[in-house]
Amino acid sequence: MKLATSLALSSVIHQGLAILDSKAILSKYFGNDAPWYQDRIPLFESSDADLTDTYYYRWSIFRAHQRDLGAYGFISTEFLNDVSWQTKPWASLNDATGFHLLEARWCRDRRFKEDYANFMYSKDSNRRQFSESMASAVWDGYLVDGSVSDVTKRLDAMQVVYEAWKDSYDTSKGLYWVEPLRDATEYTISSIDASGGLDGFTGGEAFRPTINSYQYANARAIANIAALKGGLDSTVSTYNSRAEALKQRVQDALWNSTFEHFIDRFKVNNQNVTYWNFIRGRELAGMVPWTHDLPDDKVEYAQAWSHVLNSSQLSGPAGLRTGEPSYQYYMRQYRYEGKNPECQWNGPVWPFQYTQVLSGLANFLDHYPNGTQTGVITPKDYTAMLRKYAKLHRNPSTGILDLEEDYHPDTGLPIVGLKRSHHYFHSGFNDLIISGLVGLRPSASDILVVNPLFDPSTITYFRAERIPYHGHTIAIQWDASGSHYGSRGLVIEIDDDNPVISQPTASRISIPLPRKPAPAPFTTRIAKSIQLNTTVPFPRGMASVANSTSNTYAAIDGRVWFFDTQDAANGWEAPVATTTTTTTTNDAAEMWFEIDFGQQVSVGSAEIAFFQSKSQGFAAPTQYRVQVLGQGGSWGDVEGAMYAEVVANGITEAEWKSVQSQKVRLVFTPVVGEKVRLVEFKVF
Repeated sequence: MKLATSLALSSVIHQGLAILDSKAILSKYFGNDAPWYQDRIPLFESSDADLTDTYYYRWSIFRAHQRDLGAYGFISTEFLNDVSWQTKPWASLNDATGFHLLEARWCRDRRFKEDYANFMYSKDSNRRQFSESMASAVWDGYLVDGSVSDVTKRLDAMQVVYEAWKDSYDTSKGLYWVEPLRDATEYTISSIDASGGLDGFTGGEAFRPTINSYQYANARAIANIAALKGGLDSTVSTYNSRAEALKQRVQDALWNSTFEHFIDRFKVNNQNVTYWNFIRGRELAGMVPWTHDLPDDKVEYAQAWSHVLNSSQLSGPAGLRTGEPSYQYYMRQYRYEGKNPECQWNGPVWPFQYTQVLSGLANFLDHYPNGTQTGVITPKDYTAMLRKYAKLHRNPSTGILDLEEDYHPDTGLPIVGLKRSHHYFHSGFNDLIISGLVGLRPSASDILVVNPLFDPSTITYFRAERIPYHGHTIAIQWDASGSHYGSRGLVIEIDDDNPVISQPTASRISIPLPRKPAPAPFTTRIAKSIQLNTTVPFPRGMASVANSTSNTYAAIDGRVWFFDTQDAANGWEAPVATTTTTTTTNDAAEMWFEIDFGQQVSVGSAEIAFFQSKSQGFAAPTQYRVQVLGQGGSWGDVEGAMYAEVVANGITEAEWKSVQSQKVRLVFTPVVGEKVRLVEFKVF
């Protein structure tokens, strides 16, 4: 992983147009793991090194959080490793699913978003754990790839999830309410004040702009998908009516003209707070209605954006505050894990809401003409906010790109900083680059709309290419002077056989674009080796050394990443090897890792991931081979083996003649004086 230093990306000139050198770029950012990204991600570069570095780092986060569940396919996780409140044994959480799907819609391998959506709408997922915008995100995926069957097949499940929220709907107010903790935002004004300022982790139920915006967006998505499927006029009418009713109630009841902001009203009624009263301050959550295009385009509502820019209100030196300094309990720390501060939303910067605000701002700048004409906020502000968000990804103490849970708004330093916090996938970024800064605005119609949102005095050039859209491959380029790419202005390329569209200004352009069929997902083998958690009896791992379930589980849990920090360690670790020949002690010249499937299975190939880090003392083995347990109970090398050379911090491929066995073993020779970390031994 090569993400600690800004890199000068290389371009070549081809027929007058700049083409990014994918091999060089991916090698620089991902090292030996570059093949995973090669045919999957759009390429991007810009004159701002932080934006470029963060873009590729965010794809490494995406890659790290694709957990293989075996027959269930892939899901996106929120934390790198297991946490107690995840849905077991899968390790799923639904609060950030919307972000995960929006990032995944730009991945050329559609399997990740499709497997994930299938799982999240299944009965094995905890679909009600947190408030969510899953249906809306699935629809937004359709706007990119145009695959009708991918969205219509989930229509029934979407309605089941939507209707389940009736228990949180107040018919007298026409609004949904939620406990802030279930809104994934503990310690808000409503929960702290409901406790009398004593706590705020639980309680504080409120009618919030967040959940009502999510339900508005989900209702619109269900109506759109039903219309797409056809023959469901009643469903279309029902959900459009629900969306419209929510829209009006949010605007009528949650807009506070004094604060010029959408804010909570209390659902809870106790000695500290009163039912239906407004909370006593602005929160960043009040900008979420624009994330989902809920507000009407009125000058009155547009004034809310002024508070996002005000340094004494929601704009902190290092990022957007979740609450304002004027609040009595702003940044008061209530909750700890030992001596470490825990998660709170009473002022800290959260990438979660940063993403929502920037998504909403892109919507506002793109199609709210009355609001934008006020000049209350501009593309220059979008650029500044996006750049500040990008900088948040790099820890100022270590200089390493490592996104964590929340940050101090004055310093940009992580607040929580627990082991679970590193490389946290609880937000989006690359969707903001592609649909915001670069400006590809996905549509259900057969058009390509490009409306870049950036400050030309700050961003002098950028290029994004290999972007999937409606079955086409799109490239979008800006060069203020023409000195970087050899072509001045905005350039749009569609596939390889279409003329280039160009214009001198970075302004909105709409191009008719008949859609092609969406590409099929990559054909992916089903892994048979995945142990979903340590309590699942089979498959299970054993090893010649460090042989405990807690150790071996990490090498067969379906997770692959190569972050070079000890806090992000992943896999089974063997101690330092010496030159003796014993195979059952710490001094093994040859070591092994075994998988017991619990029954006879057919195995014929493997993907093997070894970690290497000079600073941590890990090296990939010098050689390896695969063995299976024969019917007589003895181990033997597989027949017809084709072993690729060992790849450190990447995937080593192995194939052999398919064979039935209950157990398979990876035997390897470590480097003398070095430790070995087996990140994953995935068997097919």
